[in-house]
Amino acid sequence: MANYYCRNCGARFPNVASLTSSACPRHPLGPHKGKHELYEGSEKSHYTCKYCGYAMTSIAALTSCACPKHPDGSHKGKHSPAL
Repeated sequence: MANYYCRNCGARFPNVASLTSSACPRHPLGPHKGKHELYEGSEKSHYTCKYCGYAMTSIAALTSCACPKHPDGSHKGKHSPAL
């Protein structure tokens, strides 16, 4: 059975329909101002930030921290998983 993850918060869903139907607490526009967005990469043992290279063992852990090299400015956005 495949798992589907939100690229903004790392929440796991059984299918894409359930993922895209609910609001995301870590959406880039603000908490609950947008739906979960599909992470299109594969499941990995470590996830790396596409902006700074920081790595964590889950998307949820990675996206919970501010990124020093975020395009909006230092610490003005969260880490984002690379595919």
